Formats: sequence, structure tokens, C-alpha cells
Amino acid sequence: MSHTPHELAEEFPQQIEAIQKLKLENAHFAKITEEYHAVNREIHRSETKVEPLSGFHEEELRKKRLALKDEIAVMLDKAAA
Repeated sequence: MSHTPHELAEEFPQQIEAIQKLKLENAHFAKITEEYHAVNREIHRSETKVEPLSGFHEEELRKKRLALKDEIAVMLDKAAA
């Protein structure tokens, strides 16, 4: 089993419990975390040459992952406030 970098628990190590709680309580948060995981897995598969992508497509996925991560961070901050 390989380690996939950029998992949410790795990106937000101090907020693992908050992530789990929000996933249960907020359907939109659950949806964007699932989308984040799907995009992250696709990037990882490309990086490891399991399913190579064009440089442009991989870059677009990286931008999407970052936007999703930013949205997740905002929602976590609001939940903590």
C-alpha cells in the first residue's frame, strides 16, 4: 500500500476530529472533502506514472486541489470560531 501525499489528515493534522465532525454534520463539506480526495488520488496516480496525464491537465488538477483545500480550510476555521 503506497502513501498518497497531501491527504487531509496530513494537511490539517490538528483538525482531524473537526474534519470528521464536519463531514457528518455538513453535506457540502462532505462533498468537497470527497472531491478533494478524488482529485488528490488522480494527481498521485499521475505523479507515480500509474495513469500519466498531460502536464496541462495535471496542473489544472493541482489548481483544483488547492482551491478545494482553501475552501476546506475556511470551513474549518468557521467551525472553530
